[in-house]
Amino acid sequence: MLSHRVIPCLLLSQSRGGLVKTLKFGKPKYVGDPINAVRIFNEKEVDELMVLDIDATKEGRGPDFAMIEQLAGECFMPLAYGGGIRSAEDARTLFSLGVEKVAIQSGALRHPDIIREIADWAGEQAVIVSIDVRRNWIGKPQLYNAAGVSTGAGDWRDAVRRAEALGAGEILLNAVHRDGTLSGVDVELIREASAIASIPMIAAGGIGSLEDMRTAIQAGASAVAAGAFFVFQGPHRAVLITYPGYEELQKLWRTEV
Repeated sequence: MLSHRVIPCLLLSQSRGGLVKTLKFGKPKYVGDPINAVRIFNEKEVDELMVLDIDATKEGRGPDFAMIEQLAGECFMPLAYGGGIRSAEDARTLFSLGVEKVAIQSGALRHPDIIREIADWAGEQAVIVSIDVRRNWIGKPQLYNAAGVSTGAGDWRDAVRRAEALGAGEILLNAVHRDGTLSGVDVELIREASAIASIPMIAAGGIGSLEDMRTAIQAGASAVAAGAFFVFQGPHRAVLITYPGYEELQKLWRTEV
């Protein structure tokens, strides 16, 4: 078993007919059929898979349970799902369909107690709280929500503390300003977040190489999630799903300092 998980993060957009990849949470580009992508990742024996429906909350709807049941039925690795989860009952339905973890963001902003309700029922290890952070024009990190749910006046660091206090088993830290850029991770952000939280943290945003993964782990993340790195290839960002081999990742973590 590898010491750190490397998680492909797939973005589902029903309005665009399948999977997309965003750039700084905007400009979604169609990248393929979700079932086909899951099958490819099965063959590549990935550690874990994360699927996020980026339209559900914006469109005021819950998860597409029929689609998720299809994905879970094809998925040979642990599956995490996020998007449109508004209640503990939604989470229970997802678990019954084969999802092993749920990722909550907007639902937690509206009703923070949902984290504890799900954790009490399924265990803290089954609850990921997604926290999006974007640097403003002067470089200050600020809490962000792409679905338009008010984040209030709170500091992003308070959101990290609150997620842990309410029972989250993991935090998905998204650096919005690095999303899809392949330009490297926000080391300072990861380092500060990992100093605040004692629970595992998944770092996402900006990974463009294996070295970027190692950098994120060295900064304090326990796992990394990436999208563009696994679906785009070459300077023209041609769509081609890839994933590092086990020996390649084993060597990466073995040389971690």
